[in-house]
Amino acid sequence: MLGVLSARQAGLLDPLRLRRAESTRRLLCLQLNPDREVDRIHGNGINTIDIETIEGKYMLSGGADGVIVIYDLENYSGKPNYTCKSICTVGRSNRHVHKFSVETVQWYPYDTGMFVSSSFDKTMKVWDTETLKPAEVFDLGGNIYSHHLSPITRKHSLIAVGTKSPKVQLCDLKSGARIHVLQGHRAEVLSVRWSPRYEYILASASADSKVKVWDVRRASGSLLTLDQHNGEKSKASSEAVGTAHNGRANGLCFTEDGLFLLTTGTDDRMRLWNSATGENTLVNYGKVSNESRKKLQISVSRGCSPEFVFVPCGSSVALYDLHSGELVTSLRGHYNSVDCCEFHPYYQELYSGGKDCNILAWVPVLRSPDVEEDSDRPNKAAAAPSALNSAFQDAWSSDED
Repeated sequence: MLGVLSARQAGLLDPLRLRRAESTRRLLCLQLNPDREVDRIHGNGINTIDIETIEGKYMLSGGADGVIVIYDLENYSGKPNYTCKSICTVGRSNRHVHKFSVETVQWYPYDTGMFVSSSFDKTMKVWDTETLKPAEVFDLGGNIYSHHLSPITRKHSLIAVGTKSPKVQLCDLKSGARIHVLQGHRAEVLSVRWSPRYEYILASASADSKVKVWDVRRASGSLLTLDQHNGEKSKASSEAVGTAHNGRANGLCFTEDGLFLLTTGTDDRMRLWNSATGENTLVNYGKVSNESRKKLQISVSRGCSPEFVFVPCGSSVALYDLHSGELVTSLRGHYNSVDCCEFHPYYQELYSGGKDCNILAWVPVLRSPDVEEDSDRPNKAAAAPSALNSAFQDAWSSDED
């Protein structure tokens, strides 16, 4: 890092490169923060969380109790020890509350004055943050597993919705109506995700083991159906041809640039795909434990090099190098299964929620705690460098170091 700073000072290094190096260093130092707590409001498991990207200070959570909570992540106390307070709650006393489990919450990408939630009560609600009343309610006629608004669109206001029906449904915020369905899956659609690169490209994952990529302007069907065997039929049984996983495909996440798509399934596998060609890159992540019957919320880092992915695995969150498949570390702190995690790109922090009703904050610990001099441990400092994971090595230092 000193080499990077020296090169930047001399004007030999792009500031973006310095930012990437520091973001990567912070991410690799994530630990459970004992000084930061998140108000425990939910009386049941937490299914979904989302952090708005306008200011990066407000977080939404939705739980199996049907409750939605908005948290303020800012520390106003001036002390390292503080609690992220809930500033408002759509609780059981609110007559507009969802009747059953909330499966997905998402901020409107351009304004914190609005957010969207969907639930097993078969409704998707568009909320006014100021009044905590729904401005629009969509009745989808079946359990809703997932919805997503495009983070980049300027030309449409569509919300993609995955329900118990095998059809991907498209709802229009402007008209307040369902305007289109995408047909091709044969079982419930567990996860949907818009591309962060092309505003009309959508991916969907289903319990039929298939992952499809759509151009919503086309009426002739999906653009791609991802095949784990890349079309090599000699290596695949007839049942596995055209499937992304050998179990339920329940997790989707594009990389920041939209060039790759990451999927998870109940076959305990995670796969990385070229989103343009649909090719399986064959990155081996090993066994990625996944017993969820619903959507699994995974998160990819932003602003780091290399890129990393956070995946709920049982009661921990696994951190993988996206392109090498190496397991960098496991973040352990929950007492029960983790269902969702969300990366905060402004501060390289991670928030995770699980069935233990807790939301945990994982933050960079850049300096080890002071250790008193002890004659019984004279070699501790000397032994520390050898214990570092290879991923911690500085990849940005110059040749002059």
